Amino acid sequence: MRKLEPARISPAAPSLWHVGIAYLAMLALGVALFLAIRHLGQRLEGQRLAGPDAAQAVTVAPPAGGHQVDTAFHVLATLAAVIALGYVLGRAFRWIGQPPVIGEVVAGILLGPSVLGAMSPAAAEWLIPSAALDPGGQVPAALTVIARLGIVLYMFLVGLELHLARLRQQAQAAVAISHASILLPFLLGAALALGIYPTMAPAGVAFTSFASFMGIAMAITAFPVLARILTDSGLEKTDLGQIALSCAAADDVTAWCLLALVMGSAQAQFDAALLAVLGAVGFVLFMIFFVRPAAARLSRRFETGDEPGWIFPGILVAVLAAALTTELIGVHAMFGSFLLGAVLPAGSRLAALLHRRLHDVATVLLLPAFFALTGLRTQIHLLSDAGAWGLTAVIIVVATVGKVGGTAAAARWTGFAWRPAVALGVLMNTRGLMEIVVLNIGLELEIISPQLFTMMVLMALATTLATSPTLGWVTSGPNRSFPRDPN
Repeated sequence: MRKLEPARISPAAPSLWHVGIAYLAMLALGVALFLAIRHLGQRLEGQRLAGPDAAQAVTVAPPAGGHQVDTAFHVLATLAAVIALGYVLGRAFRWIGQPPVIGEVVAGILLGPSVLGAMSPAAAEWLIPSAALDPGGQVPAALTVIARLGIVLYMFLVGLELHLARLRQQAQAAVAISHASILLPFLLGAALALGIYPTMAPAGVAFTSFASFMGIAMAITAFPVLARILTDSGLEKTDLGQIALSCAAADDVTAWCLLALVMGSAQAQFDAALLAVLGAVGFVLFMIFFVRPAAARLSRRFETGDEPGWIFPGILVAVLAAALTTELIGVHAMFGSFLLGAVLPAGSRLAALLHRRLHDVATVLLLPAFFALTGLRTQIHLLSDAGAWGLTAVIIVVATVGKVGGTAAAARWTGFAWRPAVALGVLMNTRGLMEIVVLNIGLELEIISPQLFTMMVLMALATTLATSPTLGWVTSGPNRSFPRDPN
C-alpha cells in the first residue's frame, strides 16, 4: 500500500495571515447570516401553530387510587435489561464495523415505547409501569437521576481525553476547520428552523432559542466515537487522524460553550439569562486560570510520589462540585464536569488513574440509564405519515451536507488535498452519543418537541452509522489510502 506523500495531504497551505483574514471574514459573514435568519424567524413567533406532536404525543398519567409501585425494582430491572441488550447489540455492531455505542443506543430504543411498547404493551408495563412514571407520564424520576449522574461522569471522562496541547500544536488549521465545520451546519440548521418552527417548536419557545439549538444540534461531533473509529481504521497516528482529533476537540469546546449560552437564554428572562452567561464565562475563566494550574501541580506531584488515599474521593468531590456549580449558574451540570476533565493534564498518570477507576462504573453501569431514558423518550410512532419521514430525511441531508461540506471546504483552504479534506469531513460528521446528550437537554428544556426529538435521534444514528463505510470508501483503492505512520 503506497504511502501518501506529504504534498498529497497539504499541497499548498496558505499563510497564517491569509487564514486569519479568511477566518475573521467567515465569522463575520456567519454572524450576519444568523442575525438575518433570526430577524425573519421572529416574525413567525406571532403566527405559531400548535405542533402536531402535541396532539400525537402519548403520555400516560399515573393511575388514581393511591396504588403504590416499587419504583426501585422496576428501574433496576430496566437497567439490567438495557445493560444486557446493549452489550449484545454493541458486540454485534462492532462485528459489522460500527461503534458499539450505536448498539447501546438502539437497545434503549428497543426497550422503549417505539418497539417493546408497540409489540408487547404488557411487557413494557411490567418493565416501567405507568404508576412509576413522573406526573407528566414520561420517565421515572429515579431513572432520570441515575442517567444524569452517568452523563456527568461520562462527560468528565470525555474531558479527560481532550489533548489541549495537541490542539495548540495544530491551532492554525484545527481552529479554522473546526469553526467552519460548526458554522455551516449551524447556519443550515437555523435556516431549517425557519421552515419547521411554526409546527415543530413547543408553545412558548422563542425563535432565537429554537433556531440556535437546531444549529448546535446540527454542528455536534462525537469526540469519543470519532477517536474509536480512527483507532479501528488504523488512522489515529496519521496526519489525518491527528488533525481530526484536534478539530473534534475544538468542536466539543466550542459547541458546549454555545450550548451553555442557549441554555442560559432558554431557561430565564433576559436579565437572568445574561447573569447565567456571565456566570458561565466566569466559571470557564476560573477553571482555566486557577484550577488548571493547580491540577498541573497536583499531577506533577502525583507522577513522582505514591498515590495518596484522598486523591480519588477528592477528585470525585471536585467533579460533583463543578457540576453543581454550573447547574446553579443555569447551565447543565455536565458542562462543569466536562470542563474539569478538560483542564486536567491529558495522558498523565493522574488522568490514567481516574479513567481506569471511573470508566466501567460510568459507561457500563450508569450510562445505560441514559440509553433507557432516551429510549423512553423516542417515540417513532409520532412519525406517522410520509411528511414526517420526509422531514427526517431532510434533517439527515442538511446535517450531512453542512458538516461534511463545511469541514472539507475549510480543510481544502488550509492546504489539504480534496480526498483527505472529504475524509476529514466524513469523520467530523460522526455525532454518536454526544448528539443524543444534546437532544435530551433540548427536550428537557422544552426547546424541541417529542416528534422533533425522535427525528433528530434518527439523524444522529444515521450519520454515525454512515461514517465507517463512507470513510472506508474514501480511503480505499489505488492512491486513496491513508496509512498509519511508522512512528
